[in-house]
Amino acid sequence: MSNPKYKRVILKLSGEALAGELGYGIEAQVISKFARQIREIVELGVEVAVVVGGGNIWRGIQGSQRGIDRATADYMGMLATVMNSLALQDALESIDVPTRVQTSIEMRQVAEPYIRRRAIRHLEKGRVVIFAGGNGNPFFSTDTTAALRAAEIEAEVILMAKNNVDGVYTADPSKDENAVKYERLTYLEILNKGLGVMDSTASSLCMDNDIKLIVFNISKEGNIRRVVLGEQIGTEVKGSL
Repeated sequence: MSNPKYKRVILKLSGEALAGELGYGIEAQVISKFARQIREIVELGVEVAVVVGGGNIWRGIQGSQRGIDRATADYMGMLATVMNSLALQDALESIDVPTRVQTSIEMRQVAEPYIRRRAIRHLEKGRVVIFAGGNGNPFFSTDTTAALRAAEIEAEVILMAKNNVDGVYTADPSKDENAVKYERLTYLEILNKGLGVMDSTASSLCMDNDIKLIVFNISKEGNIRRVVLGEQIGTEVKGSL
């Protein structure tokens, strides 16, 4: 069996990635593909936590632009992440991967409340833990949730899965054919260049806690395993080079 480079990771999945070609909602084939990729690294002995966005169902910032109170719109977005998390849990458990969903907002009938020590214990027992509901507060993104949870559970790296984009570029590669891919970056460069990899709060939190970030393309089957085994794919972001 190959030796993974990382023992404990957080996988950050965007909600949009779950929609696949549908553009909205959850495409069953896509979420099943992600579940199989997660199982591959669980079988390597890696402890896996997941943070899922909710943009395929609802984006808080867009709701606030339509006149909905920003805090209310963000809470609605948190509920969208719970729906995605439950769908991913179902996909994982259908292929025999034990999984627990923990929510920042209590809803005990469907998921556990987030308790740091319990989450770590699940991970140590080989269970996948999905952190849903953001961090429980409005005005924060799920990127910030991934950074916060990574610091709390002492994850070695955040694996930021992008749909059809294989890293961080100088510009949007779908709009600018001259865009150049970065192999390595620092969080300070991300902030100074305004690259939009993650929001400034999440970037600062990762920088302050020395949490590595790898941005890669999840659309290519097997890429999560490649990253965990240490292959140089995507873009690596650290506090310093």
